Amino acid sequence: MRIAVAVSALLASSAYAWIPVTPFKNARIGTRTSLNMALDYNDPVVAEEFAKVQPLTFEEVEEELLESGIRAPPTMNDMEVKFMLVEVRMRREGKLGDNKKKKERPATFSSKFEEAMWTKPAFEEYYNSLKSKDDHNAMNVAAEYVNNPELAEQRYGKDYKRTLREVKAALSAPPPVKSPTIVFSGFPANMGEMGCKMTLEAVGPISDFECAESDDFPILTGKVTFEDIEDAKKAVEQYNGMDMGMGSALELTSA
Repeated sequence: MRIAVAVSALLASSAYAWIPVTPFKNARIGTRTSLNMALDYNDPVVAEEFAKVQPLTFEEVEEELLESGIRAPPTMNDMEVKFMLVEVRMRREGKLGDNKKKKERPATFSSKFEEAMWTKPAFEEYYNSLKSKDDHNAMNVAAEYVNNPELAEQRYGKDYKRTLREVKAALSAPPPVKSPTIVFSGFPANMGEMGCKMTLEAVGPISDFECAESDDFPILTGKVTFEDIEDAKKAVEQYNGMDMGMGSALELTSA
């Protein structure tokens, strides 16, 4: 099943979007509509917000816009209205314009896609490469696979085999290690600082170690510096993504 082109490039202040076909059922097909939007489509924050809006039906999007006092023009199709909601949400949360806040990692993730964009550097790089090429079809396939692999395989396994293969490789790729210092999160708190240190020392000698219990979950977070960068790489390869039974996987990334 082929995915229709999501949206043409939109200019920051006044743009035109032409949507020849839409993949959504009950979609209204627009002709050419003038939009006054200020979205930067190369901004990961915009991509994350759109991933939250994408699964909504046209009626749900329209209802949320009405709650904000905005009525969607009848000439707009599904994709255009969804981008309108993305802008409304981001303005409300202070993520656009002069009030744009510094991007901070959320305490919890709203979707598996958002989690992957924060915790899988190789996937984030891959997804951004698709975005830089304006490959909206592949972007949608990648996002849908992360959120629901089985459904994505059913929908796109035939026509997007290469994209799905690349997505899987990006998700399973270990994060790059550029220094002997590793930031970690996810070791069980009941290990204690000493137990955590001994676990990492088993990989190789360390020169510095700091550790504290998270305020949000019963896990340990901290930073370790190995004497040899090769040991740091081994630690990431061995422990990153490991399930420690705390409801989330271990995360080890280069500082």
